[in-house]
Amino acid sequence: MRHSLKAELQQSDLISPISDVQLLDLTLDTPAENLALDEALLLAAEAAGQPQEVLRLWEPRQFSVVIGSSSRIANEVALEACRARGIEVMRRTSGGAAVAIGPGCLMYSLVLSRQLRPEQRAIDPAHRFALDAIVGAIGRLVPGVVRRGTSDLAIGDRKFSGNSLRMKREHLLYHGTLLYDFPLDVFAACLATPPRQPAYRHGRAHNDFVTNLPIDAGSLRSALIAAFDAHEDQSDWPRKHTIQLATEKYAIDAWTHRF
Repeated sequence: MRHSLKAELQQSDLISPISDVQLLDLTLDTPAENLALDEALLLAAEAAGQPQEVLRLWEPRQFSVVIGSSSRIANEVALEACRARGIEVMRRTSGGAAVAIGPGCLMYSLVLSRQLRPEQRAIDPAHRFALDAIVGAIGRLVPGVVRRGTSDLAIGDRKFSGNSLRMKREHLLYHGTLLYDFPLDVFAACLATPPRQPAYRHGRAHNDFVTNLPIDAGSLRSALIAAFDAHEDQSDWPRKHTIQLATEKYAIDAWTHRF
């Protein structure tokens, strides 16, 4: 779903209260807007005064490198290669290391209530909940899907998904990447050797470590929707706050290059 953000501002900037996980299938125009919407969904849930949960699905229209909130760009990104390819470097609100995203990479963002799910108040259970649900859903379609390391998903020992989280007082944001038709040479060209590696990587180069899921985008979307039982479409989302975050945070060098 393609959406022109500034054309449809609304008075209300909070999502309506919900009792179940709602589905927001929405890709905005720019990388900054897409990263901003993830944070805006989390902050809107916190501000609502009651639990609300949403699964957002989106797919980038252009290639980007997205680094973690505390990542040091010089350690994780091949900046000159990114500039030569016209690939923008962005910084997300959650932790973890740099990832490359773009067409052929389905993104998901899950806002969960820590009140409804008290086990989500610790980091390790939060990883297990989200990743085990995805493994169960995709594993029905692709044999050999497993959870690896702290927050990876893999087919055997080849990674197809990196994930990270940000916790607030009453809600958390859990989001990640799912490669299904992504040009893997982008990883080798634009990402440096990560300073922290899971043991199962065994020092392999990017092209020997990452892989695409042998599944089409429609089937992958359906699997994620089933994994979190997110079948009720959500039409309301925090437009004004998304624009504010995109223009005042995600699109400026002071945020992206702060480390």
